[in-house]
Amino acid sequence: MTELRKYFPHLAGLVFSSIFGFSFLFTKEGLELMSPFHLLGFRFAIAFISLSILRITGIININLKGKNLKKLILLAFFQPGIYFICETTGMLYTTSSEAGMMIALIPVAVTILAALILNEKPTFIQSIFVGLSVGGAFFIIFNRGAAPIASNYFGLLLLGGAVIAAGFYNIISRQLSLEFRPVEITYVMMGFGALIFNIIAIYRKNFELSNYFDLLLEKDVLISVIYLGVFSSVVAFFMMNYTLSKITAAESAVFANLTTVVSIIAGVVFRNEPFFKFQVVGAVLIIIGVWGTNYFGRPVVEKGEEIYEKV
Repeated sequence: MTELRKYFPHLAGLVFSSIFGFSFLFTKEGLELMSPFHLLGFRFAIAFISLSILRITGIININLKGKNLKKLILLAFFQPGIYFICETTGMLYTTSSEAGMMIALIPVAVTILAALILNEKPTFIQSIFVGLSVGGAFFIIFNRGAAPIASNYFGLLLLGGAVIAAGFYNIISRQLSLEFRPVEITYVMMGFGALIFNIIAIYRKNFELSNYFDLLLEKDVLISVIYLGVFSSVVAFFMMNYTLSKITAAESAVFANLTTVVSIIAGVVFRNEPFFKFQVVGAVLIIIGVWGTNYFGRPVVEKGEEIYEKV
C-alpha cells in the first residue's frame, strides 16, 4: 500500500484534469437548455451550498475575520465574474473543443501580465514558448476562414476575454495567498458567483420567480449543473490542491495540458463536433507552448494557479 501511495498524486491529477476537460462539454450541453446566466447561477449556487455543507460539518475551515475582503471581492470580480461571463457566453458561438484550446492559454496570459504588472520578466526560452502558444491560437483564428465555423470569431474574442480575466485573477490571487487559504478564496468566489449570476438571471426574467427553478426538474439540466457545481467546482478543487501539494508545478503543467486534450476528445466523441487539421496544428502549438512556459518559468510563476483558475 505504501508503494501505491506515491502514485496517488498523479492519479488525483488525472481525475481533476479529466473533470475540468469534461466541464466544457457539460457547459455546452447546459447552454442548449438554458441561458448563460441561468446556468451560471445554478452552477455556483450548488457549489456554494456544497462548500457550506462541508464548512458546517467541519470538513473545511473558513475564517475571514480581519482579512482584506475588499481585495478578495476584486478577485471575485475577475474570477468568477468576468471570466465565466466571457467563457460561458463565448461557448454559445464556439465548440467545446475550441473553448478547451483557448482556455489553455491562461498560463501564457499569466506570464505576460506578470511581466507587465509585476515586472517578472520571462526568460528568453520561456518567451519563445509564450510566442509558440500565442502563435497556435492565431493560427486557428486565421485559418477559420476556410472552415464552416468561420462566422464564430465573436466566440473566440469572448474566450480571449476569459483568458485575460483569468490572468488578472492569478496575479491578484498570488498576493492574496499570503493572507487567505485556497479554500477560503474558493468559498468567497463561489458565494460571489451564486449571488451575482442569480441576480442577473432573475433580472433578465423580470423578477418572475414562479418558474425560475422549474428547469432543475429536467434530468439533463440537473446533470449539467451538478457536474459543474459539485464535481468541477468542489471535487476537482480538492484533488487539484492535493496534487499540487505533492508534485512540482512543472509536473502539474502536464495535467493542465491533459485538460485541453480531454476537452477536445470529449467534444469530438460525444458531441460530434468538427475538428479540422488546422485546429490539430494549433492545439499542438498551444499545448507545447503552455508546457514550455510552465517548465522553464521562474519558481514563483511555476507555483501559480495555472490550473486552479478552472475551478
